[in-house]
Amino acid sequence: MIGQHKDECSVEIAVNTIDGRWKIIIIARLIHFSRLRFGELKRSIPEVNERMLTRQLRELEKDGLIFREVFAEVPPRVEYGLSAEGKTLIPILDLLAEWGECHQKKSKNVGKNTEATS
Repeated sequence: MIGQHKDECSVEIAVNTIDGRWKIIIIARLIHFSRLRFGELKRSIPEVNERMLTRQLRELEKDGLIFREVFAEVPPRVEYGLSAEGKTLIPILDLLAEWGECHQKKSKNVGKNTEATS
C-alpha cells in the first residue's frame, strides 16, 4: 500500500527514475513511434534543447528504460526505442493520460463554474 513506509520508498524510486522535465514525454514519443532517431525526437519535442534531450536520453538508457542502437553507416545513424523494462511503463502512462484528460475536463468545468458565480 502507498501509505506504508516501505511503499513510499518504492514510489520514490519509481518517480526518481522517470523524473525529469522530458523523460515521460520521451517515453511517450517512443511508445507512439516505436523507434526514433535523435533528430526525429528533437523535432517531436521542439521545446527541449539538444543538451537536455541528450542528458535525458542518457539517463533513461542508464536506467534501462530505453535502448540506443548505433548503425555502422556513413553518416552514423542512431535510433532509440523502449527496452522491455521501458515497455512495462505503457499501462502506467496510459492511466496517467486518462487521468490527465479527466483532470483537464474537470479543470475547465471548475473555471466555468467560477466564472458563472462571479
